[in-house]
Amino acid sequence: MSKFMKMNIENILDLLDPINIGLITNDTGFNKSQLAKHIVSYETEIPNLDNADIIIVGCNEYRGLGKTNYNEHGANLIRKELYNLYHWHKNLTIMDIGNIKTGGSLQDSYSAIRMVLSVLLNYKKKLIIIGGSHDLTIPQYQSYKSWNKLIDGTIIDAKIDFDIEGNIPAYNFLEHLFTSVPNHLRHYNHIGFQSYCTHPDVIETIDKLRFDCYRLGKVRESIIEMEPIFRSSDFVSIDISAIRYADAPANINYPNGFYGEEICNLMQYAGMSHSISTLGIYSYLAELDIQQLTAKQIAQMIWYYIDGYKRGQNEKPLTDKNNFEEFKTALVNLETIFLRSKITRRWWVQLSDKTFIPCSYNDYLIAQNNEIPERWLREIERRS
Repeated sequence: MSKFMKMNIENILDLLDPINIGLITNDTGFNKSQLAKHIVSYETEIPNLDNADIIIVGCNEYRGLGKTNYNEHGANLIRKELYNLYHWHKNLTIMDIGNIKTGGSLQDSYSAIRMVLSVLLNYKKKLIIIGGSHDLTIPQYQSYKSWNKLIDGTIIDAKIDFDIEGNIPAYNFLEHLFTSVPNHLRHYNHIGFQSYCTHPDVIETIDKLRFDCYRLGKVRESIIEMEPIFRSSDFVSIDISAIRYADAPANINYPNGFYGEEICNLMQYAGMSHSISTLGIYSYLAELDIQQLTAKQIAQMIWYYIDGYKRGQNEKPLTDKNNFEEFKTALVNLETIFLRSKITRRWWVQLSDKTFIPCSYNDYLIAQNNEIPERWLREIERRS
């Protein structure tokens, strides 16, 4: 490992609180089949992150939600439920490096989160952030600055947090993502917004930016159509308000939303993506939770993300022609190619510049009727 990397690890240690396993387990322990026995945790010494497949880090910063009184152990409550789940996958190394310390100010916390994630991204592992308010998407996004390239982001939320007249960061942080200079956000997807929680002008603004929003009802009609979105994303940020209250009672405002099974389905798609490097699950307010039901829900979401990761590892690169079926078709007199994986049955479509983007089987059926799939058209517009 380089001297530069070692220096950065030392900086991270100053910003992290290690895990007290005794507090998480109530000193009762776990059996060998549970995830706790297969997660390498930072208790006294930071593990060798080079050996990790997935890295978990927590944070308990909620001032961006306008809160000063909150349960500071939210990330650990999620851990407790996650560690209790059963381990199904061999040859998988998960490391948990504790919680990022809360700063003296909200901006201090942003800086700490940004620094920790920036260093962790150097390892090219899957990073999962748990806890904190949804505005922590800002430092999650900022941590990619060192990549010096445009990135794609996906947010799952009942509300589109673009309230430019408000002063609560958790409700207006998208302004930063869309307008910050320099800006490295190439494309933004919003999954699961609820129309009655969203100003029509916000949808119009996002459409003018050629970003894509998917209403809750539309997503639920055919949730498989969301899978290609994750294959094109670099980061995913989730507000648990996207989940209906009955399945996540630590949800602040919304009785309606995704069922628990549906959000887990989306997490499995996210895990299968080779491009996603950070997943943030935010807005868990432990003091509102009922019998830790929301903590259990988040833990199961992480379990499905891990499951998706293992499934996605089987996928071969598109250059490996033997593992893909090729289908030629025409899009309004323009011949193009669809590819279908023999392993995962996922689809890709060729653009006019001969590059491929993820798509769905439904996009192929639309093209077979000599119509242009909206996914294909929107991507062409963004590249023009």
